[in-house]
Amino acid sequence: MINNACLTGRLTRDCDLKYTGNGNAVASFSLAVNRSYKREGEPEADFINCVVWNKTAEALANYTKKGSLIGVTGRIQSRNYENQQGQRVYVTEIICSQIAFLETQKTSAGGTLSNSQINTQENISSQIYPGNSGQKSSYGQGIDISDDDIPF
Repeated sequence: MINNACLTGRLTRDCDLKYTGNGNAVASFSLAVNRSYKREGEPEADFINCVVWNKTAEALANYTKKGSLIGVTGRIQSRNYENQQGQRVYVTEIICSQIAFLETQKTSAGGTLSNSQINTQENISSQIYPGNSGQKSSYGQGIDISDDDIPF
């Protein structure tokens, strides 16, 4: 069975970072993802609830805010619980395994931080791929291609 989700969208609000009783960071956020356009030309958006854990959650909370463009990869999970009024609540969300920051971030001094300066990928890759600690990931690295290399 395959359960894989890959989304690109903007944060609808600042992520909500919390810590579990044993110190694990968990961040929940909602991602606005555009879909096909209506006939009038206005985009429609789906608002997808997402959850991310540990160092990835901390990096997301530290380097993004409402409106930030990010990409997420993860799995779809459904769960249910009983709320305080005794009603059964059903939740479907993306449990993120990877997050990519897709735009630069403004600093308080007015400059910008590039994604390479933020560079959480090396820190995150050891959390996502524990057997890969100490090795640099090539994920997200640019490829130098000239016009002569493109066959069309």
